[in-house]
Amino acid sequence: MRMITFFLVGLTVHIVFFLSIFDIYFTSPLVHGMPPHATLLPPPASRLILIVADGLRADSLFMPLHNGSSRTPYLRSIIEEKGTWGVSHTRVPTESRPGHVALIAGFYEDVSAVAKGWKENPVEFDSVFNQSRRTWCWGSPDILPMFAKGASGDHVYTHTYPAEEEDFASTDASRLDTWVFTQVKSFFHSAKSNSSLKAYLLEDKNVFFLHLLGIDTNGHAHRPMSQQYLNNIGLVDSGVAEVVSIIEEFFNYDGRTAYVFTSDHGMTNWGSHGAGHPSETLTPLVVWGAGVQTAQRATDPQPYIDEYLQDWKLEEIRRVDVNQADIATLMASLIGIPIPVNSVGVLPLPYLNNTDHFKAQSMYTNALQVLEQFKIKMSQRKDTTLSFFFTPYHILKTTKSQLDCLVYYHTYDRFFLGCSVVLGFVGWTSYVVLLILKTHASLIRNPTRVFMCLAVAIVAFLLVQKSPMTYYIYCLLPVPVWYSVLKESGTLTDLIHSAPSLPLWKCLSYFLLVALGVELLVVSFFHRAMLTLGLAVLSLWPFVCGIFGRSKLRSLSWFFSCLCLAVFPLMPVMGRESNIHLVLCGGVLTFFTSACFLFSLWQRSVLHPCDRQQFAVQMLHVVVCAYVPFLTHSSLQQKQGLPLLNQIISWTTLASSLLVPLLSSTRLFHRLLSILLSLTATYLLLSTGSEALFPPALSWLMYVWINIEQEAMLAQGVPGRQELSTIDFSANIDISKIRQLKLDDIRRSYFFVFFIITAFFGTGNIASINSFDPTSVYCFLTVFNPFIMGGLMMWKVIIPFIIVMCTFETIQVVTQLSSRSLFLIVLVISDLMALHFFFLVQDYGSWLDIGTSISHYVIVMSMTIFLMLLSVVTHTFTSQRLALWRRPKIHFP
Repeated sequence: MRMITFFLVGLTVHIVFFLSIFDIYFTSPLVHGMPPHATLLPPPASRLILIVADGLRADSLFMPLHNGSSRTPYLRSIIEEKGTWGVSHTRVPTESRPGHVALIAGFYEDVSAVAKGWKENPVEFDSVFNQSRRTWCWGSPDILPMFAKGASGDHVYTHTYPAEEEDFASTDASRLDTWVFTQVKSFFHSAKSNSSLKAYLLEDKNVFFLHLLGIDTNGHAHRPMSQQYLNNIGLVDSGVAEVVSIIEEFFNYDGRTAYVFTSDHGMTNWGSHGAGHPSETLTPLVVWGAGVQTAQRATDPQPYIDEYLQDWKLEEIRRVDVNQADIATLMASLIGIPIPVNSVGVLPLPYLNNTDHFKAQSMYTNALQVLEQFKIKMSQRKDTTLSFFFTPYHILKTTKSQLDCLVYYHTYDRFFLGCSVVLGFVGWTSYVVLLILKTHASLIRNPTRVFMCLAVAIVAFLLVQKSPMTYYIYCLLPVPVWYSVLKESGTLTDLIHSAPSLPLWKCLSYFLLVALGVELLVVSFFHRAMLTLGLAVLSLWPFVCGIFGRSKLRSLSWFFSCLCLAVFPLMPVMGRESNIHLVLCGGVLTFFTSACFLFSLWQRSVLHPCDRQQFAVQMLHVVVCAYVPFLTHSSLQQKQGLPLLNQIISWTTLASSLLVPLLSSTRLFHRLLSILLSLTATYLLLSTGSEALFPPALSWLMYVWINIEQEAMLAQGVPGRQELSTIDFSANIDISKIRQLKLDDIRRSYFFVFFIITAFFGTGNIASINSFDPTSVYCFLTVFNPFIMGGLMMWKVIIPFIIVMCTFETIQVVTQLSSRSLFLIVLVISDLMALHFFFLVQDYGSWLDIGTSISHYVIVMSMTIFLMLLSVVTHTFTSQRLALWRRPKIHFP
């Protein structure tokens, strides 16, 4: 009961630490209650046409062909003659929702909004569409509803195609764009004979939004260098030219229409987006029409240090770069509507072609709108006591920009909350260390009762501050944690008194090695090659510790398996092409190693006929699952879609992957083999290349680790060795055989954490959404569904975790050590890493650096919480059994 209580308390503490990062770094930048501001002078345009080519890279649009011509002749002519062009710089995450919110609402949505709601808005926000008189939208059902639902009234009209049309296996994804162009042309054609609709269209302050998803879909399915992607860009160019012609004709060439052509994000060469690679953050912007400056010749060298102008053959045409949120401010100024009240965009004056009076008035309106947000944020902090303790006055003295002030007040509580979380972290880790010492050193406890007055003072302080409820949790959590630490202070005192009797040099050596090991794991988050270095060092362990003299075969197996696994962190994460033949090799390798393992197992123990049949079926199933991606890939290449049989096999395999092992024997190696075959079958269905070889390589090392740990126990003189083939997971552990903790158990726990990190980063840096390849889920579905696709990709990541966790569960049984003791050491190592990453979180530098530092902390905290939950699941997974048939008892020697 006590262990359950500790588990629940530990889980709660880590969930609080995990959630704190969202209150500290992921708080919404929005404030409410500001009045809208608009330029009072007559606007140059009566209507605005916004065209967003989803997933279009800047270089794909601007780069000329080898013969000097352009694949987008119409937009190229606009750039050279009629409009102003530049690069729109996006922010991380480069996803569809944040990109469109920045474009249309003018602010950068916090990263957590992507997870909170892809179609539903986690917060209400103002937008250009909301401020317009009327807005008509055509395009994707994933994008348009978020702006319609956020608008007041019913003046935003959306026209979307069915979600099933967003199919990556489509014969031609460009038909999504063709649908939009056809609908727009039909709309204006029908308006000619519809008097009421025509009257609406002739009014001012109208917006027309064309969302073109075909380029993004073709990029995911075929890569941005493919002919499908490039041809789709040409189709968009001709479609834009036709739509502009129809609109100009409808409005009698009145010269009152402004056009904005841009993209929400770019795309990497390997068909993904979400991180900060320039191919994702650099998007095209072309603006022309009423109130827009025409193309200007550059007489002086342009102030851009990149070489894009030369590559794009545009060095003679003035280039005007903007931040993505600036586009919303520009659109509002062109048609004379209020700037969205939460916009942080700055009006890009070089795009405007109007009087100096109008430009000055527009700048003044922009400043007023930002000032309103500043007033609200400042009023929320008025007379705050925290300002006396935590306000960095040097920042206040140097802050001149209103936008800088908004950032300052948005991050106002960051230092205060950070101190509270760090204090709780240190207290919790100290408590776990003392708990380990008390349990295994037979030291006394000296209870202490304090902190009641401190808790009351903290509550009073937060009440004066009018702080949110979550602040009470972060600030009060360290109080009971440190109270528990002081209750166990007698343990630390007795340890100090007993220090002379301890092997100090050995303790210091272990402490130094673990500290260096933890640093290596931290660095591996930034440089995956450090895992290769770590595996190379671990390969020498049996030779250094004297195990080689006892078991040469197992030591050599450990050496070579470590070196084989060390190859994977050196493989490229992003940009690699699919290689289905390696998936077939992964299936064959798994079949071969399983057959060898099964043969050796057969030699050492009795296999029930039912077990033999199950293993045979599972091994054949692995081969089938290795062949299914090959058939699927061939079918999609031939534009025949996803075969139904392949889809049925994939989903059936996924659904049964956690149930089939429960049918096998609970004998140690019997159950482990069944788990490996079941999980590898699913992993192969989610593989596209060399990562398919990772599970058999990892499993080989885990098998050797189990065997060599038994040799390590013999080298230490631990008696009571039991033959591995006779160990049963379901057998009740004899408490009398549970031994005291030894220094070598710290090494075992570190090995486990190292292998968990290796399983995490071995085949990819999933700290970045950028490494996810959508083609890995094509055996299951091809129609775009971010939640199902994300869930399948996460399951692919979890499978190596389960393999390592099951191995660690086996190590606990083999070494006759309480699972609680080993897990507490793992918890300390993981928390030290998490605390390290908490200090590495930064809110300065590039958005990629900021996002990476935050994601590292989130990953380590998620891993800690996940391991606590997965340890319970793994215990059930290894020890429980579904008895569908009766089996006769077999007596093992």
